Amino acid sequence: MSAISFISKLFAFFCFVVIFNHPAFSKDLGKGFTDHGVTTPDSNHRGVVATIDGEGRNVVLVWLFDHRGGYALLMIDAETGKSQQFSMPFPPGDAVYSSILSSKNKFYTLFKGYFAEFDPVKRAFTYSKEVMPQMAMGMTEDDKGIIWAVTYPNSGVVSFNPVTRELTDYGYVYKQNWPQYPIYAVADDAGWIYWGIGNTASQIIAFNPVTRETKTMLSESGRKRGTAYVYRDLDGKVYGKSLVNSTEDWYEFYEGNGTKIGSHNSFNPKPVITGTQNLFHSDFPDGKKIQRLDLINRKLIIEDPKTNTEKEVSFDYTSDGGWTMGVAVSPDGKLSGGTSFPMRFFSYDPKADTWVNFPAYGQFNAIASQGKHFYFGSYPQGALLDWDTSKPWVSRRRRDHINPEQANPVILCASSLLTHRPHRILPYPDGNTIIMSGTPEYGYTGGGLLFWDTQSKSMTVLKDTSIILDQSTMSLVALPEGKFLGGTTTNPGTGGEKKAKEAELYIMDLPSKSLLWHQVVLPGVQSYSDMCQGPDGLIYGIADSKRFFVFDPAKRTIVYQQDVSVTFGRTAGSQSPRIFIHGPKGEIYLLFNKGIVKLDPGSFEMTMIAESPIPVEIGGDYLDGRIYFVSGSHLYSYKLQ
Repeated sequence: MSAISFISKLFAFFCFVVIFNHPAFSKDLGKGFTDHGVTTPDSNHRGVVATIDGEGRNVVLVWLFDHRGGYALLMIDAETGKSQQFSMPFPPGDAVYSSILSSKNKFYTLFKGYFAEFDPVKRAFTYSKEVMPQMAMGMTEDDKGIIWAVTYPNSGVVSFNPVTRELTDYGYVYKQNWPQYPIYAVADDAGWIYWGIGNTASQIIAFNPVTRETKTMLSESGRKRGTAYVYRDLDGKVYGKSLVNSTEDWYEFYEGNGTKIGSHNSFNPKPVITGTQNLFHSDFPDGKKIQRLDLINRKLIIEDPKTNTEKEVSFDYTSDGGWTMGVAVSPDGKLSGGTSFPMRFFSYDPKADTWVNFPAYGQFNAIASQGKHFYFGSYPQGALLDWDTSKPWVSRRRRDHINPEQANPVILCASSLLTHRPHRILPYPDGNTIIMSGTPEYGYTGGGLLFWDTQSKSMTVLKDTSIILDQSTMSLVALPEGKFLGGTTTNPGTGGEKKAKEAELYIMDLPSKSLLWHQVVLPGVQSYSDMCQGPDGLIYGIADSKRFFVFDPAKRTIVYQQDVSVTFGRTAGSQSPRIFIHGPKGEIYLLFNKGIVKLDPGSFEMTMIAESPIPVEIGGDYLDGRIYFVSGSHLYSYKLQ
């Protein structure tokens, strides 16, 4: 199967026909600012379990997440759909990355540096306490009923005894120079705790709670790029290997000692209801199952295998809206973009003051338009998508069996390894080439560039070794004569090891895709957040969200720089910052958290033309006399005077 065929099948699998339309009823905030409403008025689950309440009724417990982070637990009666929402016993923020339903029917999690217990019998949070930051990525229950959590980013260990109500924070027990993802956590019947980490270099850690001894189970030569795996067997021992989903040799662990055993054919895991943010425990004690939980349409379907019947109930919850990644003017004259958790596409019609909301193929990080085409850079697929705005948006359910090539948008190409998290899309002025940049796959350092030829419909990918070693491209600007300018970031892929010391600017020849020049032009800078071309051929840029600079591509030198955070604070941000906005006559505006700033290209002077009543968090585009931007989950605009 070809890569594109496989990606297309994934598209058909993940894109459901769920279309949500809602009026905006824009609200005037005064002084030229308008609130146009929520881009996606829904939340995402971060773990779901089927269990019973104090009356023995089947209930569904759901960790809720919106743009604020983890904010509540939702409890739904599986028979009636009646729901009750419980705010987290600490301020919203961060997110659930692991949770566990204990053998005593308590639901636990740890995030934002807080451990929490929810009791479905009492219908309440019954315990909460602050611990060392940040969030659990692996949780388990030992043979004594003690709950264990291992946390990102430094292998912090926390235990909670549900009987004595004693919480022990052991602190960070294993150090690396990169953030650790301890996805799997288990306990042997002797009381030792084990977990596998990733992503830069796998390792299996053993921890003795009595002596607080920490031991590594894999030799340095035995570590792999990726995440190690462990599980607890019914024989009381723990088994694992250096990489999950691999053919690597198995190890047997007990009392903190490990032995390589090669093959392992007797696989009998001890049942523990735990998992990542994707935890979905669907089985109720009476044999019924969650067939589907739909937070978009607020529907719950319960299956009864005994009678071979299904029952659908409606429920409700409150949400402050999804995390919005960015917004731009699409060729159909609307404001379009994507949200994450849930991953949706949105489009706002300013003339009708209405919204349309569709399922999205992943997280639309980067967006750009050219002609009638609107392009998306999607995480985590590292995919480039093309939406032909002259035709209807086409999504589908898995069961429709429609040819994926009939989809709109279509998946043009993908490079998950090198552009895993897209940061910029540049439709080159030749009309034939689309360039996409991004940071690499989890655990890797140094992203690449993806080139899509619209004529030959072919993809070319460059690694960091052909651009700037151990860096990724954060910003792109077209230059004359078939060249383009790139600004890098030293940030690695998620969970990767940062190796580069300073970000660089570079110039590349598009036809040959060869590097012509590169240099550290601003010492100490870690990321070139955004750049645009001015009317005089100079390049205007923002570095590290605070340093304004002017670059002469002909002379390849910085002609002006200033730390503008002293006057205006930090610029708007996002995974694909859209800080610079061009007006109808070539005017240049910048989006800062405090408001909208106008740039005079001749003098390089900046003037705050409008202080915003809400923080300007994410950019940004111009349409019909207004500058649009995002704050929280809402789309806002400012009417230029």
